[in-house]
Amino acid sequence: MVKIKSSEITPEHVYLSRRKFMVGLGALAATAALAACDTPSSAPAASDAETPGPLKAEGATDELGDPLNTYEQITNYNNYYEFSTDKQEVAVLAANFASRPWTIEVGGLVRNPKVYDVDGLIRRFPSEERIYRHRCVEGWSMVIPWLGFPFHRLLAEVEPTAAAKYVKFTSILDKERMPGQLNGWYDWPYVEGLRLDEAMHDLTLMVTGLYGRTLPNQNGAPLRVHVPWKYGFKSAKAMVKIELVEEQPVSLWMSAAPNEYGFYANVNPGHPHPRWSQASERRIGEAGRRPTLMFNGYAEEVTHLYAGMDLDVNF
Repeated sequence: MVKIKSSEITPEHVYLSRRKFMVGLGALAATAALAACDTPSSAPAASDAETPGPLKAEGATDELGDPLNTYEQITNYNNYYEFSTDKQEVAVLAANFASRPWTIEVGGLVRNPKVYDVDGLIRRFPSEERIYRHRCVEGWSMVIPWLGFPFHRLLAEVEPTAAAKYVKFTSILDKERMPGQLNGWYDWPYVEGLRLDEAMHDLTLMVTGLYGRTLPNQNGAPLRVHVPWKYGFKSAKAMVKIELVEEQPVSLWMSAAPNEYGFYANVNPGHPHPRWSQASERRIGEAGRRPTLMFNGYAEEVTHLYAGMDLDVNF
């Protein structure tokens, strides 16, 4: 029997109560992964998603005990320069962006290159919910209940060759629907990248939704990547191409300001941005600031990836 996500068949307040019950049972794993849930036989278009109220998941936390940000906060405070540099304007400008139909090409140095319809991709790789911290390089943060699947499952299907060392993500280029791309300061489209072992890590998530719903436009619909131990700009949104490559990709931010934004972008309180400290952060919805955790609190899981590296040089 196919299980249906509780968030697809129950109101949000019931869904959140269920989550609180699960937390009471100790369902939160150390890696912030919650119970796996099967994807329904067809994924709704972004326009079909329910309109949520500003409810907070009282009692639901990450593995450090920090409460989730509300859906309203997560979907109305967004860095998405393709639409606007004004975080609180993005949701309005992205409201009518059509994220269906959509295809994504996965190729480069792989044995089985593929082109996926995004809804077919979502059906192919069952989704699970993971509560991850999201830390922006600007010094603010959130706790977000993402839906998605580990990226390594997709990589296993396309089979990277021995020559593949990096993964390059390319987002959509559409200046008609994304007015921010008319800004000639940036080298559009948005490009980001990971080392292959970073991409293969189980924490690296292909995100398809949040709070039990289809991913909203302003958060990167229909598909984005999230790497929780790195600053948020590493998380490419609205991706149309994933390539396995031999040379380290040059990302949009590396191109725009190489002295400020390095390839790795690991959350590191000891390495300041040239224009501000990274030693503390402002959690959206909280007063004051809190100390920034090394690797955003995921040091136990990922420190080994950087053994022997100087993280001030490889920032």
